[in-house]
Amino acid sequence: MKLSYWEIKSWFTNVDYTIVGSGIVGLNCALQLKQRFPKANILVLEKGILPQGASTKNAGFACFGSLSEILDDLKIHSECEVFSLVKKRVDGLQLLRQTLGDANINYKQFGGFELFTKADSELFEDCLSKKESINNLLKPIFKDEVYSLKSNIFNFKNIQNQYIFNQFEGQIDTGKMMKSLLQKALSRDIKILNNVTVKAFLEDNNSVKIKTKLFEFSTSKLLIATNGFASQLLNEHVKPARAQVLITKPIKNLQIKGTFHLDKGYYYFRNIDDRILLGGGRNLDFKAEETTELKQTELIQNKLEALLKITILPETPFDIDYRWSGIMGVGKQKKAIVKQLSNHVFCGVRLGGMGVAIGSLVGKELSDLV
Repeated sequence: MKLSYWEIKSWFTNVDYTIVGSGIVGLNCALQLKQRFPKANILVLEKGILPQGASTKNAGFACFGSLSEILDDLKIHSECEVFSLVKKRVDGLQLLRQTLGDANINYKQFGGFELFTKADSELFEDCLSKKESINNLLKPIFKDEVYSLKSNIFNFKNIQNQYIFNQFEGQIDTGKMMKSLLQKALSRDIKILNNVTVKAFLEDNNSVKIKTKLFEFSTSKLLIATNGFASQLLNEHVKPARAQVLITKPIKNLQIKGTFHLDKGYYYFRNIDDRILLGGGRNLDFKAEETTELKQTELIQNKLEALLKITILPETPFDIDYRWSGIMGVGKQKKAIVKQLSNHVFCGVRLGGMGVAIGSLVGKELSDLV
């Protein structure tokens, strides 16, 4: 595709910073750079019509880890590492709320509930026995007990009679969040181009040549924020992980309020607009879900529907309104990869399914590398 003189002059000349990916990380990185360098020419490239990975597709959990998830993390991380992971998530959520304001993301703190199936008695007992020590571990962050016990107030079926409740967990409206971020970036004169796929880049002494599907141009610095798609451009250890989701049609007198985790967090659901949003099931076929294909599978969708019927809404008729999937970036460690790759190239990727919580912070850390 041949660009016109006007296009080259207005969009692709003297580009200081090019960010690949217009999700939570990419846009926060752009905003932070603009704050530090008000005169900088910043260009954000996005391969989708909307942020393609998980930023507009996630379930909108403002969470930092259920009790069983934290115990799971302690098997491969030290106490100090887990403490710092949780602190990062809490700080990241704080930064997100400060950047956009609670009203613009529809932040609600109804709390989070971890459910345990009848078959999960052992895991439930293990969580109960360690609840106190995890509360103590996290007390310096929250200044209060995080996890407590609650009876099955929502009358879910085929689960243990009690939930583990997390008073600090919240929820957001993912669409509102991304719309606000995009508006904020555009109002700061940050240029965003959609439907532009970066194929390759080549660095020389003082710039980076970027090759897209449609055209080529040069930039002073390149920052890659493509999370689950990172391995298409970089040699970093980031595996894509697809998350499938469905949402019901509105349900009259829906009493369920909060964010809910089931089966070590492999299933999660919440209330939104009188509907139930439910996602997960990656554990049914890890290999098949290690993909960047935005599709749904019968295996997982059937399981999600069965969960709605058997556990979540056993006495309430419901219809499914929408189904979709998003792509996360995961690895052996839960820590995000934020680093300088060469003189002019940087990356902030592998958010481990915690994009809402840490995306703003990773974006800031990425901009701080420059």
